[in-house]
Amino acid sequence: MPLNLPDKLPAIELLKEENIFVIDNSRASQQDIRPLKIVILNLMPLKITTETDLVRLLSNTPLQLEISFMKLKSHTSKNTPIEHMMTFYDDFEKMKNEKYDGMIITGAPVEQMDYEEVSYWNEITEIFDWTRTHVTSTLYICWAAQAGLYHYYGVPKYPLNKKMFGIFEHTPKDMLHPIFRGFDDVFYVPHSRYTEVRREDILKIPELEILSESPESGVYMVMGRNGREFFVTGHSEYAPLTLDGEYKRDLEKGLEIDLPCNYYLDDNPANPPVVRWRGHANLLFSNWLNYFVYQETPYNIDDIR
Repeated sequence: MPLNLPDKLPAIELLKEENIFVIDNSRASQQDIRPLKIVILNLMPLKITTETDLVRLLSNTPLQLEISFMKLKSHTSKNTPIEHMMTFYDDFEKMKNEKYDGMIITGAPVEQMDYEEVSYWNEITEIFDWTRTHVTSTLYICWAAQAGLYHYYGVPKYPLNKKMFGIFEHTPKDMLHPIFRGFDDVFYVPHSRYTEVRREDILKIPELEILSESPESGVYMVMGRNGREFFVTGHSEYAPLTLDGEYKRDLEKGLEIDLPCNYYLDDNPANPPVVRWRGHANLLFSNWLNYFVYQETPYNIDDIR
C-alpha cells in the first residue's frame, strides 16, 4: 500500500525517482481505508533529508500510513527554510489533542549537553509524557533514545573518548522476538554519536529489556512497556552517503574525526561506501509497524490509552 503524505512534500518526488509508491493527501482521501496515523517529531538539523530517510523505510509495508510532522514551538530550525516548516509541520500544541498509532522521535545535535541545558527540554519531556497516553508505540532514535531512557527511567549517558562513528555489527538477544523477524544472526547499523548508555544501568531496571547490543558500539535497542517504547541508539535510517557527508563536513571544519569504521570500500574515502545495513533497516521499521503498531492499536483510534 502507498504512503499518504502531505501535498507537495519534497520527499514525494525524491522517492518517486526511487520507484517508491507514495500518494499525497488529495488522492488518499478518495480511498475507503483506515490508515495508520504516524507522527514524526523531527529534531535533526537537515529536516528534508531526515524526512526522506524515514519515509523511505516506512514505505516498505503493505499498510497504508498517514504521515504527519511535528515541530517544537520552543526551537526554530536554522537549516531548513521557514516556508517548509510552516507548510509541513505543526506545533505540538496544535496536535496534542490528537491520538496516533505510532510515533518516531529523531536524534538531535545536542547530545554533548546535559539534558536540562537543552533549550527545549521542558517541551520535549512534555511530549514524551504525552506519548504514553496518545500513541500506541513510539520509536526513539539516537539522542531521543538516550533522552527518553533518562526521562522515564533515570538512565544516565556517558561521554565517549571519541565519536562512535561508522558501521558496526550487532546481534539480537532473542531471534524469536517479533522485532527481529527476518533478521540475520548478525546485522549492521550506522552510529554517529559522542555519548552512550550502558548495559549495567539498564539491567537494574526491570521494566526495560535490552534487545540488541554490539561488542564495539554497545547497547543498540532497548524495549519498554512491552513494545510501546523502543529506544534505538543507532541510525538505521541513514542513507548510504550520510556518514560520508558528516565525515567530510567535520574535516572541512578542522575537527578531529576518524574515518568511519567499516564504511568505505577498502577503508578508502575516495571509494564509495559499502551499504550493508539497508535490508535490516527496512525489516526494523516494517516489523515495528506490523507487530507493535498495527497489531496492537485499536481500530477506534480514540481508544488509545
